[in-house]
Amino acid sequence: MRSSPRSTFFHYLRGHATKLLVGSVLVTAASLLATIPPRFIGAIVDDVTRRAPFSAIALLAGGMVVVALLEAVIRGNGRYQVIDSSRLTEYEMRNDLLAHLQSMHLGYFQRQRIGDLMARLTNDLTAVRQMYGFGILMTLMTMSLLVFSIAAMLQVSVKLTLISLLVMPVASMTFWAIGRRVQRKFQQLQAQFGDLSTKAQENFSGIRVVKAYSQEEPEIASFAAIDQEYVRRALDLAKFNGLIWPAMSFMIGVAVLLTLYVGGIDAIGGQLTIGQLIQFVAYLYLLSFPMIAFGEITNIFQQGWASLIRLQELFDADPAIADPIDPVERPIRGEVEMRNVSFAYGNTVVLRDVSFTVPAGGSLAVVGPTGSGKSTLVNLIPRLFDAQQGEVLIDGVNVQRYPLRLLRRAVGYVPQETFLFSVPLRENVGFGVEDALPDERLEWASDVAQLNKDVEDFPARYDTMIGERGVTLSGGQKQRTAIARAVAKDPRILILDDALSSVDTYTEAEILRRLRGVMRERTSIVVAHRISTVKDADEILVLDDGRIVERGTHLSLLEHNGLYAQMYRRQLLEEELEVGEEQAEHERRVRETPVEPTAFRPRMPSEGGMSEGPP
Repeated sequence: MRSSPRSTFFHYLRGHATKLLVGSVLVTAASLLATIPPRFIGAIVDDVTRRAPFSAIALLAGGMVVVALLEAVIRGNGRYQVIDSSRLTEYEMRNDLLAHLQSMHLGYFQRQRIGDLMARLTNDLTAVRQMYGFGILMTLMTMSLLVFSIAAMLQVSVKLTLISLLVMPVASMTFWAIGRRVQRKFQQLQAQFGDLSTKAQENFSGIRVVKAYSQEEPEIASFAAIDQEYVRRALDLAKFNGLIWPAMSFMIGVAVLLTLYVGGIDAIGGQLTIGQLIQFVAYLYLLSFPMIAFGEITNIFQQGWASLIRLQELFDADPAIADPIDPVERPIRGEVEMRNVSFAYGNTVVLRDVSFTVPAGGSLAVVGPTGSGKSTLVNLIPRLFDAQQGEVLIDGVNVQRYPLRLLRRAVGYVPQETFLFSVPLRENVGFGVEDALPDERLEWASDVAQLNKDVEDFPARYDTMIGERGVTLSGGQKQRTAIARAVAKDPRILILDDALSSVDTYTEAEILRRLRGVMRERTSIVVAHRISTVKDADEILVLDDGRIVERGTHLSLLEHNGLYAQMYRRQLLEEELEVGEEQAEHERRVRETPVEPTAFRPRMPSEGGMSEGPP
């Protein structure tokens, strides 16, 4: 159900109502105390004018200091309560946003720019926190000080108060005119910051490609262009922000000028004492803070509200894949079935009327040309996507009936694109395990994935930091780490999506030999391009253009002499060519290696015969 930014604002506001209430009371009390020192100032001036005893003047000065100290303590505690509630609100909102984004389906992130999401979770959330904290605090201080100051001014002179307040309507119109532009400019600035974050994130993530293609200078220039636009928009916003303070200062100056002129005439005429005039001017300067603060409050709320609208867009995004209303809670054995499944990305149909069954503990291999729908097919099993037509069943139950947590716990998935976290190797292998991964299980999973031999060369073995996205590992080591991660999870269904493409043939054979024992105990679905990877599966599906064009065992598909047989013969030919090229390269190197001449050594008599050397 979609909600408005207003309802979201008050939802989090109510979550810390107690702290806000306490802070509001303390800030209001501090504002009331702030109106007392001008009374002391007026009394001191009148006492000095009347030549009152020094002791009386000192007593008034001491009282003013005590009130000022008390006001500072109360205001400080009030500020703490309000700011603390804003920090807690930021904490809760950030957690809620991340939890909501974690619940979103895979397709959502394929349409979003990661840099823009990061900008919303950082800059926009900071602006919202400032609105909840400093914005609310300034509003409380401003409104309470405004009310108490005007009340105190009315007690001194109604005429001077009305003259001073003539600037208020002008100030309000100024706030309204500038505030609207500030909000629009800030939204444009934050959108540009999202573009800036996206560009930086793409460059850092794809730094290998940038360097490999020597595109550093073009990328720097492209980033500089986006950055220059960000600076332009920031300066544009600063121009409007900069108008508020001078405008407020000018209005305060006009009010003081009028007050001194009219009040001075009244003081000369005896309608006011000098002390009362100074007291009134002190109130006027006290009132200047609320008037100037209105501009700051306007900025904070306009910027915070613009950011809240951007965050609301994230909250309003509904996950296309969610837990069922009536979930099936039972252990999963692992039988996988698809019945007339079709799937499309937009208008592009990827799977067409696919049907097959893999019994619990059985194995299925899926092969086919690039773009034939192999990865999409296995993505439907853990519900990374949902079938648009037909049914995907596990143990005879539609996968949409299982709770996502139960379903995905039962699946060990090694995707085509291996992603590793910037944590020690041990944590990457144990990522899918709820509790700490025991050393015995870690060693076993690494042995199955043939990762243990590499670990011995790592400086801290399994506690070695592997860098962001596994940057310190080779492509094969990354894939083997991902295989170890899936195996360590001990799933009922094991899915390998081209998980051995970066592994050499010898290591692949060793991994497959160890995986056979693992696969006997669980359902296995293997997607591969190499026939050697899939030839021992119970059944092999051959996909082409999203359809199953062939199915059977390795031998039966070779006898059928169709697409599978063509792929097999092509790979055999490629292997023979590779061996031939290696042999030819070896022979070329032998021919081109210079032969060192053998030094002459005369045969000694003990070696038989006479020396063949010169006499």
